[in-house]
Amino acid sequence: MKGPLGFNADDLLQETLAMQRKLLDGLKLLPSVEDVDYGATAREEVWRDGKVALYRFIGAEAPVHATPLLIVYALVNRPYMVDLQADRSLVQRLLALGHDVYVLDWGYPDRSERYQTLEDYLLRYVDGAVDHLHDAAAAPVNMLGICQGGVFALCYAALRQHKLANLITMVTPVDFQTPDNMLSHWARQVDVDLLVDTLGNIPADLMNASYLMLKPFRLNVQKYVGLLDILDDKAALEDFLRMEKWIFDSPDLAGETFRDFIKQFYQSNGLMHDGVRIGEAMVQLSQVTLPVLNIYAEQDHLVPPDASRAMRGRIGSADYTESSFRGGHIGIYVSGRAQREVPGTITAWLKDRSR
Repeated sequence: MKGPLGFNADDLLQETLAMQRKLLDGLKLLPSVEDVDYGATAREEVWRDGKVALYRFIGAEAPVHATPLLIVYALVNRPYMVDLQADRSLVQRLLALGHDVYVLDWGYPDRSERYQTLEDYLLRYVDGAVDHLHDAAAAPVNMLGICQGGVFALCYAALRQHKLANLITMVTPVDFQTPDNMLSHWARQVDVDLLVDTLGNIPADLMNASYLMLKPFRLNVQKYVGLLDILDDKAALEDFLRMEKWIFDSPDLAGETFRDFIKQFYQSNGLMHDGVRIGEAMVQLSQVTLPVLNIYAEQDHLVPPDASRAMRGRIGSADYTESSFRGGHIGIYVSGRAQREVPGTITAWLKDRSR
């Protein structure tokens, strides 16, 4: 007979025994799990400026599409979430579809990069990588900007559009002050001058803790309780560890760049009223007139859909396309659904605009 909580003593005993068996199996399995890594695809360095490197991914077949596709990722994490593992790799799917794929790797800033600014990242590093690809292909470049990298890509397009053929943004905020943006509520209250003047570069551990506290139960408790369910599954356990390794292998952030980004984008919401300054130049989204594909995730808690959809009507392009996909901020490029849908959407869109 079931008790008031919906289970009886025998149910509880069986559940306890099953968990004990899983733990014992897990203890036997763990020694056989080797160190995991991410970055499944072979790559070669083709350009470098200091710690910032441009890599070309090497596919099984030669590219079909002549125009290079440059991925610009966020500063806060390593860019290999787009190439996490063989069965969760946006890069491998794009290579299989014939693209010539490149990625900018920002490296690990140290105290020598304390005073690097947004101008350095956009008009030195991004521009340098684009110039290298532009000269090699003798043609404009396709750019895929992801998260903060998408913000960089938008700003770059507003300032150097003549070097780009098409622009794709993924999980990219434009309105940084939508009511459902939890990260924004935190960032807008930070005394960023005091933080940077005190710490210099912003430690990666501080940023990771901030992201984890946006969903404290889900990201600090629930996922580790769920780990018990996969202790006896080697493949699932390796997937879990690979994701954890990527999350906590984060670079520190250059202090002046962090100060500038928080102030201009989160606190001033500069993209919404042409208030972003990169060096001496003002960013005007109306100057972005090339074709733009804007991809966002419907369950994204870091970049809510409304934050990304705000791009519509603010850029000057008459060729603007929005595509939404089920998933969260990370799931949109590592989930099974994303692997099936997102690369094909990008490829079809670019094909219609090939020169």
